[in-house]
Amino acid sequence: MNQAVDTTNNMFQRRRFFPFPLAQGFVTVLISTIVLIGACLVLAPSSLSSGALAGSLPFAAVIAIVGLGQLLVVQQGGFDLSVAGGVSLAVVISTHVPDGNNAMLLPAVLMAAGCALAAGLANGFLVGFIQLNAIIATIGVNALLYGAVFAVSGGVPRITTPLLAEIAGGDTLGIPNSVYFAIAALLVVSFVLKKTVVGRRFEAVGANPLAARAVGLHVRFHQTMAYVYAQLLCCLAGVLLAGITREPTAFQGDSLLLPSVAVVVLGSTSLLGGRGFPVSTVIAAFFLNQLSQFALAIGVPYSAQTIIQALALGFGIGVYSVRWTRNTKRRVNV
Repeated sequence: MNQAVDTTNNMFQRRRFFPFPLAQGFVTVLISTIVLIGACLVLAPSSLSSGALAGSLPFAAVIAIVGLGQLLVVQQGGFDLSVAGGVSLAVVISTHVPDGNNAMLLPAVLMAAGCALAAGLANGFLVGFIQLNAIIATIGVNALLYGAVFAVSGGVPRITTPLLAEIAGGDTLGIPNSVYFAIAALLVVSFVLKKTVVGRRFEAVGANPLAARAVGLHVRFHQTMAYVYAQLLCCLAGVLLAGITREPTAFQGDSLLLPSVAVVVLGSTSLLGGRGFPVSTVIAAFFLNQLSQFALAIGVPYSAQTIIQALALGFGIGVYSVRWTRNTKRRVNV
């Protein structure tokens, strides 16, 4: 009997110090980030200097936004491999359509959003309604998006609009503006997923589509909208990237495909669909970006960045594959 009382007291103490449940992915990526920061302070303090952070945080914010979009698709048990084309199309529309004219920036952004909406609907229709394999369908849409990229830009880069450079590439209170956009995207995604009926239904559909269909939920609609949301977030990331980079290329989104999947896996979102972890995904984006900065600071060549991202992805899959269990059943002697 005393053992049962001790167990109850221990549970009360845990709830006292941790009033909300801590997901495995959140704890893992948070500890990994803290360890990485400690390693940077000891071995490569230059990677955490104000100048280095000012240059790297905008790109971490872009990875976080793209990762949130990929998160929504993965929650439905799919993958969006059209991320690269979606980001690149938003970049070239945001730079080539205005052609340095600030007055044309808003129409260009709206045009990029319209293209993102069309790409998301195409992905969603092929995957949700036609029931094509998500990888095959999104690769096909990605090819169409790159066709649009060449149609708009001809493969030639163009200098970004001054207003966009000020908005996306500037800073407020010493923090890059792109970070504020990433925080806003995180708050919106987290609120909708965790605090609204639509978000709970979205997660329920991803966790068990058959059961969701049995209770009357519109499974195909939610699956389609996941790709729409993902492309709209890719559009936001592309517009920001066009302002952060003075002369972005027509292939600016190519380097974001692997990180978009890696941060979702590092955030411990199930690849089979269901519950997602937006906060963990954003922390993982900072971790992955800082890992790259640390590698560069200690002399690892830039050409090895893809290998580093792949290793991070493998690490995330390995951690996710380990089932952390706790023996909560204790024998009570009465």
